[in-house]
Amino acid sequence: MFEVQYLNSISSKGKELWTDQYKTADCIENADALLVRSAAMHEMEFSDKLLAVSRAGAGVNNIPLDKCAQQGIVVFNTPGANANGVVELALCGMLLGSRDIVGGIQWVRSIQDDPDVAKKVEKGKSQFAGHEIAGKKLGVIGLGAIGGPLANNAIKLGMEVYGCDPYISIDAAWHLDSRIVPVKTREEIYENCDIISVHTPLLDSTRGMINAEAFSKMKDGVILLNFARDALVDDDALEQALSSGRVSRYVTDFPNARTASMKGVVAIPHLGASTQEAEDNCAKMAVRQVMNYLENGNIVNSVNFPNCDMGKCTKAARLLILHKNIPNSLGRFTSAVARENMNISDMLNRSRGEYACTMLDLDSPVPQSVVDEIMAAEGVLRVRVIV
Repeated sequence: MFEVQYLNSISSKGKELWTDQYKTADCIENADALLVRSAAMHEMEFSDKLLAVSRAGAGVNNIPLDKCAQQGIVVFNTPGANANGVVELALCGMLLGSRDIVGGIQWVRSIQDDPDVAKKVEKGKSQFAGHEIAGKKLGVIGLGAIGGPLANNAIKLGMEVYGCDPYISIDAAWHLDSRIVPVKTREEIYENCDIISVHTPLLDSTRGMINAEAFSKMKDGVILLNFARDALVDDDALEQALSSGRVSRYVTDFPNARTASMKGVVAIPHLGASTQEAEDNCAKMAVRQVMNYLENGNIVNSVNFPNCDMGKCTKAARLLILHKNIPNSLGRFTSAVARENMNISDMLNRSRGEYACTMLDLDSPVPQSVVDEIMAAEGVLRVRVIV
């Protein structure tokens, strides 16, 4: 029996997937797995029993990834499960940036009690005039689960679309509309596009990448969309670009203490994944990944260990080893098994940066002596026997 604890509420569509092998833990210390959305976990202490953390969403800033890895706790997220909700909101943001819809609505609210509101609307509507997006040039930086579909939809709306993603996966590339113009550098996006939408992960290399130098290369009156991460845009440079007219409007799903009060900013309260469908999809993916890991040892969509998937174990036992990525680790593990005259019917070894995962399917049960020997090997973080 596995025990699961929720740090935030998740959709019932996900909870319905648990089998009778699972129950809700009475406390965090007893949990084999934690499911989380936004709860802050950096100050938490984790018990030795905890095997997995699954984030029902994409961002994992609230989870101490390296601390979990050091304790042999696999952290999952749910990439793509909420993508459609974010894509639709980004399309909405493009329209909000091109037409002063928000300003117009606020103005109507301010005169709603005036008996001549209809006449005033006709006289005053010109102050909120905008432009259509058909025929405009859209630049999409990052063509993954959100940027790719956004680019495809923009083509259908009659836009000329430029895409930049030096790390695009083969699968994502196959799904792009052939009419999207591929460019090699962000500078080509800055120089050519009327609307720019950012869809890159927040890394040390991308933090503040939309800075004063980037703004200096953009066209006057450009619209900037940020439905990825707040810190991708430098706030000081943004404020200057808005006041100078280089940026006509900044539409973001991540307002902060600076941008929320800036003139020319349309600040949305992080609604990208706030749809029932997205919450359902994230919960279902999070639960399925936890079940697959707890029952089979398979790692799919981990953010701190490599993906490692051998399907359902059909042999006598499966040995799952989470370890540091150091030389000759695999040799040590297979030697420990060989000394007990055990046959390895299948195996898989994957690494990701500092960490690695090894899976061994065995034709006979695993004695505790083998587990102890492997656990004592250099760099080993956790050993699990799955039968």
